[in-house]
Amino acid sequence: MNIEVLGPLTVHIRGKVVLPTAPKPRKLLAMLALRADRMVPIPVLIDELWGENPPRSARTTMQTYVLQLRELIGEALELGGGDRAAAKDVLVTLPGGYRLETGGGSVDFREFDRRVVAGYRAFDAEDFHAAARLLRSALSLWTAPALADVQSGPYIRMEINRLEEARLCALDRRMEVDLRLGRHREVLSELTLLVNQHRTHESLHRQFMLALHRCGRRGEALSAYQRLRATLVEELGLEPSPQLQRLQRAILTSRGTQAPARGMVKRPVAPARHG
Repeated sequence: MNIEVLGPLTVHIRGKVVLPTAPKPRKLLAMLALRADRMVPIPVLIDELWGENPPRSARTTMQTYVLQLRELIGEALELGGGDRAAAKDVLVTLPGGYRLETGGGSVDFREFDRRVVAGYRAFDAEDFHAAARLLRSALSLWTAPALADVQSGPYIRMEINRLEEARLCALDRRMEVDLRLGRHREVLSELTLLVNQHRTHESLHRQFMLALHRCGRRGEALSAYQRLRATLVEELGLEPSPQLQRLQRAILTSRGTQAPARGMVKRPVAPARHG
């Protein structure tokens, strides 16, 4: 079984897509996929499917959804020369919950974590080309927002937020690496989009300012700082960080395009891994 959640939910078994069309069975499959190879307790599933006021028939209805998923799994196994009875070995009933068995297949968000961690290790070893390659490879696993086609309840929403934050951290760190490699022109358009999407993200704005300055666009770099400062003060009541203030002063007093860049690209810290 191969599971993809970094975009629309996709589950493949022996090349056959297993994906219910109804919203609640699809949400159930998403819950199990997010905890692949681990048990998901029944109360957690009920809370995700129906919220704080589930119907009295919640357990019975969920069992119906499980049977529907097993039917799809069984069809995929039959196409692959398997046995429908083996569907119970893929979507396993346990005391108190259910578990989706991958059988050693791939799970894209775990592979994303693996590549990101490898990218940070390469950066720590000052192998910046390898770090850039690994981080780009990790980010290439994303095809759209996480679980873009699944209606989210509290648990899935929390997982989506976690995954999207991990993606943003990887993007931030990849920009750091690219600036180390002098790729300021290549990343400028991407940073332009990112700072508009994340209007209070100081690290991305710092990188944007550096890229603009290195491209000889000092006035725009200073304007980017002023926009960020206005947003931080208005929305959060905060001034920019001391690091950003130092960068602004360095750009103001510099004569060339490279002077403030030295020492202004901080060493990224790898985020904690998620299982």
